[in-house]
Amino acid sequence: MSALCPVPEIPTRFFSKPEPGSGTLWSVFFAAGFPRSSRANRTFRIANAVYTEGVSSLGTPKLAGQRRDRSSSEPEGDAISLLNERIRRDQGSREASRNAMDSEEAEKYIRLVKEQQQRGLQKLKGDREVKDGVFSYKVDPYELRSGDYVVHKKVGIGRFVGIKFDVPKGSAEPIEYVFIEYADGMAKLPVKQASRMLYRYNLPNETKRPRTLSKLSDTSAWERRKTKGKVAIQKMVVDLMELYLHRLKQRRPPYPKNPAMAEFTAKFPYVPTPDQKQAFIDVERDLTERETPMDRLICGDVGFGKTEVALRAIFCVISAGKQAMVLAPTIVLAKQHFDVVSERFSHYPNVRIGLLSRFQTRSEKEEYLNMIKDGHLDIIVGTHSLLGSRVVYNNLGLLVVDEEQRFGVKQKEKIASFKTSVDVLTLSATPIPRTLYLALTGFRDASLISTPPPERVPIRTHLSAFSKEKVIQAIKYEVDRGGQVFYVLPRIKGLEEVMEFLEQSFPDIEIAIAHGKQYSKQLEDTMEKFAQGDIKILICTNIVESGLDIQNANTIIIQDVQQFGLAQLYQLRGRVGRCDKEAHAHLFYPDKSLLSDQALERLAALEECRELGQGFHLAERDMGIRGFGTIFGEQQTGDVGNVGIDLFFEMLFESLSKVEQHRVLPVYYRDVQIDISINPHLPSEYINHLENPMEIIDEAEKAAEKDIWSLMQFTENLRRQYGKEPRSMEILLKKLYVRRMAADLGISRIYASGKMVGMKTNMTKHVFKLMTDSMVSDMHRNSLVYEGDHVKAELLLELPREQLLNWIFQCLTELYASLPALIKY
Repeated sequence: MSALCPVPEIPTRFFSKPEPGSGTLWSVFFAAGFPRSSRANRTFRIANAVYTEGVSSLGTPKLAGQRRDRSSSEPEGDAISLLNERIRRDQGSREASRNAMDSEEAEKYIRLVKEQQQRGLQKLKGDREVKDGVFSYKVDPYELRSGDYVVHKKVGIGRFVGIKFDVPKGSAEPIEYVFIEYADGMAKLPVKQASRMLYRYNLPNETKRPRTLSKLSDTSAWERRKTKGKVAIQKMVVDLMELYLHRLKQRRPPYPKNPAMAEFTAKFPYVPTPDQKQAFIDVERDLTERETPMDRLICGDVGFGKTEVALRAIFCVISAGKQAMVLAPTIVLAKQHFDVVSERFSHYPNVRIGLLSRFQTRSEKEEYLNMIKDGHLDIIVGTHSLLGSRVVYNNLGLLVVDEEQRFGVKQKEKIASFKTSVDVLTLSATPIPRTLYLALTGFRDASLISTPPPERVPIRTHLSAFSKEKVIQAIKYEVDRGGQVFYVLPRIKGLEEVMEFLEQSFPDIEIAIAHGKQYSKQLEDTMEKFAQGDIKILICTNIVESGLDIQNANTIIIQDVQQFGLAQLYQLRGRVGRCDKEAHAHLFYPDKSLLSDQALERLAALEECRELGQGFHLAERDMGIRGFGTIFGEQQTGDVGNVGIDLFFEMLFESLSKVEQHRVLPVYYRDVQIDISINPHLPSEYINHLENPMEIIDEAEKAAEKDIWSLMQFTENLRRQYGKEPRSMEILLKKLYVRRMAADLGISRIYASGKMVGMKTNMTKHVFKLMTDSMVSDMHRNSLVYEGDHVKAELLLELPREQLLNWIFQCLTELYASLPALIKY
């Protein structure tokens, strides 16, 4: 065991859960400068109270009334402010505290998640190897090309050179070896072994070149990178787990099964496909048999019948007297949904349907807002304006979201906030990778509609360099057979230029422009005329990307295709081919030499997925191409780069399958014993400055007893009012932080004997290893050992009490950094 001496204070990462508790005793010694009665050792009881920022039951009103004498609120870089900064960063975007679950309840929900996860994993498409319920992303060595970067699970990142026969030692029979180049030499391993250990190295961004190759002679750097990736994955999984558990705790009574549903379904003019039937059953079970709100993804290719699934869910909900909201990313699509819903419910005169859009006058909008609030509208269709604060629902039961990937971050957060209280149905042909990831790993229900309707014909995709002759030829072919054409550009800027070119080429044909910056009435009229067939060529931006259903438009031309995302291209291509005519999608790029590797790979994927029903597989491919910024947030993107996407995914599924092992059981704050005698003396000047020190220290204890967020708020408020506290007050605050952190980490006692520091804990060895793996300081990590129900460290020498407290504070700070990676029930 290596010894430790105090080290500089290091910022780390934090997360906490509130723990109930009650009072404790604090002794505070006041220094000279007061009457004898004041200088005496004062002991007072800390009662149970709640501290919140800016509002305090005892000390803070007096603090707020004091004139602030100090020029600085808090110094940069002291241990407490660094800790507070980390807490604020980690918890600022969360609820300050969630209601704690008891362990029995947690067990039940974790079991539900495990069952759900198994169902989710079964939905994962592809021919990946499955071992012990975990999907393998290992690569077949024969699929590698010379120069490809690979990851060996134990050695790290290398460059694949080739496969050739060689004779192993002690044998006369040659066997095939894989040769891999590393930073300090060449390695060879038998093909059989390589197939068990190798992964492709793909990065989330456009470059595929790793920062450095690993060393054969020193695998410690690789182990650190792998550990960093593993901890990042664990944090992500636990965060998803907690959100999912939170949703499982919500309750609403199941909807009654309505006999009128049979009549409604009979009016569907088509024969449902087998996948569609299963989606109907899934949604009906979610609504009528479950007590938790539905959160289901319907993943089906364009024109495969997702809307009908939503319509049946709407019927079920409004029959029970609740409202339904249909949310679309564009006004064009919202208008189309409104038309479809109105037509489908035309036999039900009591069902009131409204469309809220920017096309309406202010008075019309006000009228609709009042109708929604008073419950006079049953179905409300619209764009993100439906999520605004002015829209107050009377009794919202269902939210249908079409093409969630088209909404911005704030809208997505608002949609997520609905998921804990109302049933949510998300429709998508190419789901955003994060949505797909949740569906695959079982944190969200998904129904896959991959069977095309019998009359559908696959779309022919043509990918080529741009030329005016090819454009004219494609348009002439479609117009000659009586059809219509979409001409799509990535930006508004080039629309007029294309209009001029096409008007010269086709002077007798009606051509129009459509984009989102046009006046509402103008855009509506243009789309209406195109839908009616009066306009033959529509030059537009990707405003037509989602859901637009025009049967007679069977050719789409997409210019500067490299500027679109894969999901966008797939959606745009889906605007055509909605009847029994063969449809054509012409994708034009300027010059292949100008395209990035990522853009080329995106186009190749689109060509591969020509068959109908490929949106689901395409989205999975897109996960690898577009990167992880959109899936897990930018934070994880760097961690993926450490190990490559394929190994990251395998580690992710492994982590999900063992999620119940990553649990820490907090203890009550008042049950934590700190057997280190240290009695801070507050200077008289500071006591005079505080005016009522006993009440303020009382308040500090109450804040610490509640949770670490409250303690952080108290400390920041104290420093805002009075500036940086003297050393003795800092020691007192550090004792509170130590005790709070210990409670959250499951440590019930901290003690010291000579050079040894001990902590009695309920954490498992598995949890201890994850915590120590994520520690920044080698000195702290190397000094800690796990012995049964104790964690111990031996220092180089016996420290004075104040230095010992600082060492414990830093050590717990480092351990506390791993809390986001642990389930805290």
